[in-house]
Amino acid sequence: MQEYYYTYYDSPIGVIKIGGTDSYITELSFLDNSSQMAYGIPGVSDVLHHCTEQLIEFFQGRRRTFDIAIHQEGTEFQHTVWNELMGIPFGKTISYMDLAKRLGNPKVIRAAASTNGKNKIAIIVPCHRVIGTDKSLVGYSGGMQRKKWLLQHEFRLANGIQTLF
Repeated sequence: MQEYYYTYYDSPIGVIKIGGTDSYITELSFLDNSSQMAYGIPGVSDVLHHCTEQLIEFFQGRRRTFDIAIHQEGTEFQHTVWNELMGIPFGKTISYMDLAKRLGNPKVIRAAASTNGKNKIAIIVPCHRVIGTDKSLVGYSGGMQRKKWLLQHEFRLANGIQTLF
């Protein structure tokens, strides 16, 4: 069994916990208070170090994609949803209905939305890029203000748009 390491990055939108092994990232989540501090071995493997560097570049506007190895436990359906999220381009959004249609069945909209909410690797697996069918900001485990900030950050860099919402 691989050792689990974690570190923290103080981003422009709050403290991010980065967790993983020597081989891949398993968690990238926002912390709102110190009670959310983690288990494992505090420290930085090469993968966590590279992830932190890439997050810094992302927040500085110098990175649009990530090339860090990731791993999430989940069902085949969940992995299909998370892989679909990875295909949403930087600076673009899709609706939950669009996501379900991309999965081949509009009837899986609730299951797709639920899986989107179970994503444990925020930003890298860009669940923040999924919005309501009416273009409204809906659901984000990291908080709506963070979702809004991330979308505006990406839209501004990709399209020169200053305000999205």
